[in-house]
Order: sequence, then C-alpha cells, then structure tokens
Amino acid sequence: MSEPPRFDRGHTDDLMSFLAASPTPYHAVANAAERLEKAGFRQVAETDAWDGTAGGKYLLRGGAIVAWYVPEGAEAHTPFRIVGAHTDSPNLRVKPRPDSGAHGWRQVAVEIYGGPLLNSWLDRDLGLAGRLSLRDGTTRLVDVDRPLLRVPQLAIHLDRAVNSDGLKLDKQRHMQPVWGLGEDVRDGDLIAFLEETAGLPNGSVTGWDLMVHPVEPPAYLGRDRELVAGPRMDNLLSVHAGTAALAAAAGRGSGLPSIPVLAAFDHEENGSQSDTGADGPLLGTVLERSVHARGGSLEDRARALAGTVCLSSDTGHAVHPNYAERHDPTHHTRVDGGPILKVNVNNRYATDGSGRAVFAAACEKAGVPFQTFVSNNAMPCGTTIGPITAARHGIRTVDIGVAILSMHSVRELCGAKDPFLLANALTAFLEG
Repeated sequence: MSEPPRFDRGHTDDLMSFLAASPTPYHAVANAAERLEKAGFRQVAETDAWDGTAGGKYLLRGGAIVAWYVPEGAEAHTPFRIVGAHTDSPNLRVKPRPDSGAHGWRQVAVEIYGGPLLNSWLDRDLGLAGRLSLRDGTTRLVDVDRPLLRVPQLAIHLDRAVNSDGLKLDKQRHMQPVWGLGEDVRDGDLIAFLEETAGLPNGSVTGWDLMVHPVEPPAYLGRDRELVAGPRMDNLLSVHAGTAALAAAAGRGSGLPSIPVLAAFDHEENGSQSDTGADGPLLGTVLERSVHARGGSLEDRARALAGTVCLSSDTGHAVHPNYAERHDPTHHTRVDGGPILKVNVNNRYATDGSGRAVFAAACEKAGVPFQTFVSNNAMPCGTTIGPITAARHGIRTVDIGVAILSMHSVRELCGAKDPFLLANALTAFLEG
C-alpha cells in the first residue's frame, strides 16, 4: 500500500459546516445538491423524460438524493459503482397537533424517531427545523437555529436514586420540550410562529415534517484538536464523504470504467420502508431509467446490474475505553485508524469475501488503511441499508463506514482524520 494521504483538515472543516447546515434530511440533500451543482451536475425531474447524454445528474425526492455521472463513451450495459448512505438520524419529531402544555408551561408535542439516546436530549438548547407544505402545493424548508426548546430533566432533589439506580425516561411523559410560558394553549401557535419565521402568509402552511435539533455547533475536541464532536454524524458523515467523492470522480471526466452513483436514502433509522428509503424502488428506478435513456434494453439492464457494486457507508462503533468488554476482543476498531469494513455472518451486514477484496483494492489505490469490525458474539448486531440494497436489487454490496463513539447521541464523536480518509477511499472506489 502507498503512503496514506496527508490529513486535509479542510475536508473536516467542510464536514462540520455540512453538519451544522443540515439539521434535517431535507436540508442535507439540499446541501449535497448545492455541492454537486458547483461540480457541474444538473437536477432532473422524475416526471420528465431523461436523456442519455454524458454528464452529472441528480434527483431529489423528499429527504433522499440519487446522483450519477455518465462518462463519455458509456454504453447501455456499463455497470454502476454506488456509494449508499442515509440522511436521517434519531431525534424528536413534531406531532400533527403540536401545541400542548400544562401548569403554566407551553410545550411542543413530539414523537420519538428511531432509537435515540434519550438522556442526551435533556437540558440541551434545541432548535426546530424541517419542511413546510404549503396550500399552493409547494414546500419550504425552515430552520430555527437558535435556542427555542428544552427538555428539562427532573432535579436530583426529586429523584434521589437517579445516580445509583439509573435514569428512567418515559417516552411519552418525560420527553416533551418546553418553549414558553402561558396558561392558554392554542392550536396553531407553533405553525403560526414558523410561518412568521419563514416569511409566509398566515394560514399558508397545511402540512409539516418538523424535527428538533441541538443548536450547539460541531467543534474540534482534544489537546491537539484530533477529535470532532457534533450532531448527526450517523450518517451525514457518509453523505458528505460520498458527495465529495462523486464530485471528485466526475472531475476525472472520460475514462471511467463504470458510472459512479451516490444514493442517500431517508428512513434508515426506522426500517427503510418508504418511497425515499432504501427498501423502496427509488434506486432501482433510477438505474433502470439511466440504462434506458442510453438506449438500453432489459438485457442491458441485467448486464449492468450484474457488474454493479455498492459500498454501503454508515458509521460503526469504535472501541469504547470505558466499555471495552462490549466489543469483540480481536476486532478493536479505533478512531483515526481508517474506514472500517463491517462483517456479520448472519447478514446484518452484506459484506462477504469478494466484497472485502473490492474495498481492499480501493483502499490500496487511495493509500488509505482500513480496519475490520465484527460485533461481540454476546451482543446484538445492528444493520444498515447494505443487506436491503443487496436483496432488493441483486447487486454485490459491501458494508463499510467510520468508527465513532456515542452513536445515536445528540452529539457524536469521531476522529478528525477519518472523514477525509473515507472520502479518499470512496473516490478510489467510484473511479474504479
């Protein structure tokens, strides 16, 4: 293997900006699209006819983005190289009737999305962001990125055993944030506030997809600033790296042996079963339409998918210094040790030996070290979009990622070098 690339702190700086500007999946895909536009990509609509011309294209659907670059000379049966990721993170999401409160407090009714570490949301300054659906059929993104809400923890004087017995939180009773004072709770107050914030006429919002987010920005941490703390690294770290890798691969222009693709899905944290999730038809439809736009047949589609490989990139667990016994004793993945290859023989991850060889070749080409992650046999293993992608589309899929601590916390922790190393490995993979 060649020398690893020198750490480019500029990439990690940009990741931190991306995290801060992407409090929801809708903002994340808009920011990814903006970066791709600057690299020469153009947006296509699903309702339009697609052409087979060379160049970069992308489509947005809700909180998902699929982008691809067709090099000059690509044939109808040219295979794809796909980086898969997801845009959603566990959080608190606003209910259909958001205005609530009691005992002089005004509150916002929220539902728990995914599997967050609930205690990490307590006593935090929280903002509110998401997508507003308007009466005229359009949508508008909104982001109140200032201290607006707070989920207050019960004082220790009223829960004397909390430090000895552990914190016990009821998802319905204990996780509703406060956002003001007042005895009179009126339906429509929160949405009216957001309409005013977004500069919209009163009564113009008829639907919403809103979620709570911490307003504390990402930051370097440690004596030598060798760590990064921030929200939504699971899995916007991979979305950001995949976007950078696709733009870099497209910059190479002609000569690519495959068609590089970024597919960043929503709803991974609750099973991927939606029209914007990995278990939906979105990716398959895009790949098929791309083949047909280049004059391909059903046979060409089958040939293209037979040669296609997907790297499913998602964060994984770094060995925890205070809980090392929870990890496999022979597979201690470390932060800043390079991207991780995820393996599980029960197909919680899609990696097999041939997939390992593909990833190893990409890392060797990029001069990037990599590690292997396997769960402790006594602990349940998580999963990703990898097995779903492999099963739904019949394409070879490899699960990889970056090792982090505090996964599913409101604020996660990674090494400052790993995001750049991942982006380098993904670029080498997409370039074939």
